[in-house]
Amino acid sequence: MGKSRFLLCGWLLSVSLAQAAVDPALLKPLASDDSDTKIAAITALAEAAPAEALPVLKALADDSLAVAGERVVIVAGERVLDAATNAEISPAPVARESIGINNRVRRELSAALAALRLFSSEREVRWQAAQEVTLSADAKMLPLLDRALAAEKDPEIRTRLQLAQAQASLGSTDAEVRLAAVKTLGESSDPKVRQLLLPLSEKRGDNWLEPDSAVRAAAGTSIRSIEQRLAWADNLGRAFTGLSLGSILLLAALGLAITYGVMGVINMAHGELLMVGAYSAWAMQSVFRAYLPGALDWYLLAAIPVGFLAAALIGVLMERLIIRHLYGRPLETLLATWGISLFLMQVARTLFGAQNVEVANPVWMAGGIELLPNLLLPWNRIIIVAFSIAVLVAMWAILNLSRLGMFVRAVTQNRPMAGCVGVPTGRIDTLAFGLGAGIAGLGGVALSQIANVGPDMGQGYIVDSFMVVVLGGVGQLAGAVWAALGLGVFTKFLEGWTGAVVAKIVVLVFIIIFIQKRPQGLFALKGRFVES
Repeated sequence: MGKSRFLLCGWLLSVSLAQAAVDPALLKPLASDDSDTKIAAITALAEAAPAEALPVLKALADDSLAVAGERVVIVAGERVLDAATNAEISPAPVARESIGINNRVRRELSAALAALRLFSSEREVRWQAAQEVTLSADAKMLPLLDRALAAEKDPEIRTRLQLAQAQASLGSTDAEVRLAAVKTLGESSDPKVRQLLLPLSEKRGDNWLEPDSAVRAAAGTSIRSIEQRLAWADNLGRAFTGLSLGSILLLAALGLAITYGVMGVINMAHGELLMVGAYSAWAMQSVFRAYLPGALDWYLLAAIPVGFLAAALIGVLMERLIIRHLYGRPLETLLATWGISLFLMQVARTLFGAQNVEVANPVWMAGGIELLPNLLLPWNRIIIVAFSIAVLVAMWAILNLSRLGMFVRAVTQNRPMAGCVGVPTGRIDTLAFGLGAGIAGLGGVALSQIANVGPDMGQGYIVDSFMVVVLGGVGQLAGAVWAALGLGVFTKFLEGWTGAVVAKIVVLVFIIIFIQKRPQGLFALKGRFVES
């Protein structure tokens, strides 16, 4: 029984070694000085033995393939392997000549290696290889692609391989094959496929590059179909970018809507409260990097309460020390808060330097969701939108379900009457200002993940924040939401058509005209207002 098992194992080993061997006749042309001969040899080797050809062609790409006498060998450090059998040669031949390749051969070799990786047992390797060959396939790769497509079960990889197969078929001499390939490529949403089809409808001199009129017509139809899908994806991308911009504007404007609505204070230092939140994120990143390097990816969660408290504390100090003494004097309040903004920027320059500081995205915010080849939704922006929604829900709960919120709404609607019924208006002013400043700090924490963090970063958002407040309606949470999101999306679409500068001008003109027609904004406060 033991002897028969030994014979069986020996037979299986001999069979596997026989299958692993490559015909030496296929290897010898790789050493030719003629590039066409080398390219033909690469193609023939890949078609004849895909699995066994991979280490040989990889050695050729790494400049470790050589000729030793009559044999082609692989040089692996101190060891020398027979390229045909992958067996070590002992003693290692000393006289060997390296096989060199030029750029043209290297391009063909890269395409062949990508095609050979389509037969890997690992899904990620096959997916990466399918992406590589999708736009580099030619007619010589058709047999390999056909075999890979027949063996592939994964639907995403099969779709990629079908595109690669269609591209390779464009080089066919049969017009029907080219026509079918053009129609298949027309189902893609990849901008590179569009570039691939464009030459089929062009002329070189007096002659069409594609001689068949039916193929040319199909190419035109496919190009238009791809362009429509690309335009649709571009518009979706602009809308998403506008939503993420609107989320930042919402976080910046929520606090301003409270302070402006409750006290009527035009706080020109509100943008610097964003800066405080952003620097809080940088500070927590530095602390985690120095003392908790293993938990560095979670510094952002710690930065959220720190950013809120730091900005809220500064807001309370501003209200207690300066703004409280200037109520009823809007011009002086505006000038005072502008001075505070300059002071805060100078403090930031002194503490952190005039240059921008680096705030890195955590690993869990890297990358994105690829919905289409030209539409990637970054995780950092997706999370910022979700964070803005969470802050908005918390703000709604505070203003509508808490005693503080009831007092804030009472002071906003009728300050003298609220004071008459026992509402501590002075304390409410301080708490509301601190709450609004803290929300701005949260906006700065979010902003640090998509923008540069520097002393001047808040200046670009103060005007936009006031536009959101005025457009939405003073003190109105729902108005701030609709105004922020609407301005964000509207601005991004305008920037795509007119450029950033013209878009800003158009938005400002629109808001001026809108306020002339509807001074109370999108949503007017309910109740009676009494001038104090």
